[in-house]
Amino acid sequence: MSHSEQFVEKIMVLVQPIVEGAGLELVDVQYRQESAGWMLRVFIYDKDGISIDHCARISREVSHLLDVEDIIPYKYNLEVSSPGLDRPLVTERDFERNIGEKVTLVVDEEGKSKECVGHIKDVGDGKVTVLTESGQEMYPVDEIVKAKLVIEF
Repeated sequence: MSHSEQFVEKIMVLVQPIVEGAGLELVDVQYRQESAGWMLRVFIYDKDGISIDHCARISREVSHLLDVEDIIPYKYNLEVSSPGLDRPLVTERDFERNIGEKVTLVVDEEGKSKECVGHIKDVGDGKVTVLTESGQEMYPVDEIVKAKLVIEF
């Protein structure tokens, strides 16, 4: 694990209790340098959706905690938001949150890319089960190269 990944992990450990205390789920933390300076992004999730009030509350509490802990050596901007509909699905938990939803997957099968479109039926033991037009298919999460929700209007 790189120094940067360890740093993000440390921030996640600090932020997790705040997010869970609000009845929400911590999805991801990103810390990177951008043209406007250092940016710390905290992505939160709730099955009923994330409101501006959720983001403001978490932002205030995280900002206060990070000021007290003083672990970030640079001036930074803090942004709290939902992961968004177009966020790629990466972890097993990402797939679990979206059971029943339609997805497009690109899977690496023995060095060849295969595209699959269907609805997530089940997730467990490192595998995702998808119902497609031709039946049910199961893929190991670590063989899924790309996964996105299909947004239907």
